[in-house]
Amino acid sequence: MLLSVENLAVSYDKIRALHGISFQVDEREIVTIIGANGSGKSTTLRSISRLVPVEPGTKMTYREKNLLRYPAEKVVSQLGISHVPEGRRIFDNLTVMENMQLATFARKDAHLIQQDLAKVFSIFPRLEERKSQKAGTLSGGEQQMLAVGRAFMSGREAMLLDEPSMGLAPLLMLTVFESLREINQSEGTAILLVEQNARLALQFAQRGYVLENGNLALSGESKALLDNPEVKKTYLGG
Repeated sequence: MLLSVENLAVSYDKIRALHGISFQVDEREIVTIIGANGSGKSTTLRSISRLVPVEPGTKMTYREKNLLRYPAEKVVSQLGISHVPEGRRIFDNLTVMENMQLATFARKDAHLIQQDLAKVFSIFPRLEERKSQKAGTLSGGEQQMLAVGRAFMSGREAMLLDEPSMGLAPLLMLTVFESLREINQSEGTAILLVEQNARLALQFAQRGYVLENGNLALSGESKALLDNPEVKKTYLGG
């Protein structure tokens, strides 16, 4: 098992956002978390990245290491878990190349950085074409590619992705997801994906979890969830 989360509970100003959920991600696996807005999906990823405090009783391990002992910056630099947040959060005033270089600041394997950069450019050739262009002038799809590429450069053992399809045209959306699949298959990078587009997410992932109001409502193989009448009615438009 790569990532194990047990009894994850998070509160904001005494309002409970997550009510003790448990799930896992195995090596080289793609897992998705789906649910309505406000169900706790983004909070789950932010908890793993140590960006929000968790409540007593929560247990999280990564490769059998206690995640709760790692501050946010060490989750990336020491464990190799990268996080692509909702809204991408790229540096608009820096070029594509400068964004990529900045992502490697904590890496100790300088000899592999150029190799990884070449890999990113092979997956996203559009980024190489625009490597000297300011990130803020890229299209929405190109910015999402940059966010994924930057995450790959910072830590590629596992990637946490929050709404990667948001704001993208259908064709670009599929391009981004196919690129993520290539990263998973060629590099063995495990992916935990939060996504509002439930059908796309379940078609992409091997397994899924359904959150409702901070509680884990359903879980299982993606095909089973796609065929589940409750999931169809609530998240797939019937």
